[in-house]
Amino acid sequence: MSATRMMILGLVQWMQPVHGYDVRRELLSWSADKWANIQPGSIYHALRKLSDEELLREVATEQVGARPARTTYEITDKGSAEFQSLLRGNWWSIATPPDPFLAAFSFLPALPRHEAVAALRNRATQLEAGNKQLQAAISSDWSRNKPPFVSWMWELTMERSEAEIRWCERIAKRIESGESYLPPAAGSAGTAPTGWEDL
Repeated sequence: MSATRMMILGLVQWMQPVHGYDVRRELLSWSADKWANIQPGSIYHALRKLSDEELLREVATEQVGARPARTTYEITDKGSAEFQSLLRGNWWSIATPPDPFLAAFSFLPALPRHEAVAALRNRATQLEAGNKQLQAAISSDWSRNKPPFVSWMWELTMERSEAEIRWCERIAKRIESGESYLPPAAGSAGTAPTGWEDL
């Protein structure tokens, strides 16, 4: 939630006065739903909550024809202070987001070896496809109309993916080779459930 708060406060400060629709559109154009886990459906709720907390101020509400009413927001002094606090907190600290893959990988011996190998290579393929999409976006007219640091951020995402692609292939080869998953048995703590490593 802190990333959502920070990004919405920052965008309102940057674009104000701004409709919630334009905040949502800008966040989706950054693909923030993928790398910042900002769900499109949560953006309007977050704007209302930030307004209730007096971090944002509702400037006006307009309705054009049959379209839904649009509320225009500005940031308050309290909101600017909150944005700066969140911004610096995220710049100066490292946080590892929960990744369901890591939870699943901790049960590697429960999968047949051939399936684990196939899943790792499929993951690498998906990461490669994502990198191609980002590379296309970086090369597009849309990117050229954005600040350079937007492309720098995507370059970081791509380099992280490239590292994971190499890791997937390396581990897939080790699994294929029949390498043991577990250390030598040291009592019950070093053994796997019956049959797991033979799958």
